[in-house]
Amino acid sequence: MDHPATASVTDPPPSRVRALDPHPAAAVVNLAVKAALVASFVIAIGFEPSTVEGKAMGFRAPLFLAPVVLVPLLARWRNWEPYPHVADALTAAPFLIDTLGNLFGFYDDYPVTDDVLHALNWILLVAAFHAFRFRNVTDRRDAVVLGYGFGCMAIIWWEAMEWTVSTDGLGGAGNLSLTYGDTVGDLVLSSTGGLVGSILGVWFLGPRAQPVGSGASR
Repeated sequence: MDHPATASVTDPPPSRVRALDPHPAAAVVNLAVKAALVASFVIAIGFEPSTVEGKAMGFRAPLFLAPVVLVPLLARWRNWEPYPHVADALTAAPFLIDTLGNLFGFYDDYPVTDDVLHALNWILLVAAFHAFRFRNVTDRRDAVVLGYGFGCMAIIWWEAMEWTVSTDGLGGAGNLSLTYGDTVGDLVLSSTGGLVGSILGVWFLGPRAQPVGSGASR
């Protein structure tokens, strides 16, 4: 007696970030980014160059340096193998870039720096979101929207943090004067950067898209 053919669903392809994390270059880049971030704050707080006066670097330090400690602790607690070097480096990179921008005076000397880095840093931040997510998830559906939503929430809370250390906020930092135009512009630039980062993160870190109909065989 003939039995009707049944469809068997093949396993989804592995995420590309899984292949990147164990690569020696990923570990080198990750360690370099985090070492540079720590060194930047040592200089900014320990030597207090004029470029960071009024930038509330002491207030920023715990937040900016948190990924240096929290990601390794989380990886050890969850026993992540291989270690998430890509996600770790992408998480720390925006904080390093922002700190270097202040340390070298780019924000003061080149006003466009703030706009450029808001877009660039959110590309990296949302890519980090996908680097974490695609270690255990291979479903690409709605991934771009999820990353975009994460980026939008992140910039809202970032702007709230900046207000707390602004001239009109809780911290009273003398050189961080925010305007309504600045805030709206940052929201637009960062959310747009987050969308770009989400698209790039899904494409380069997620599993390869399967052709339609490739998931079943007879």
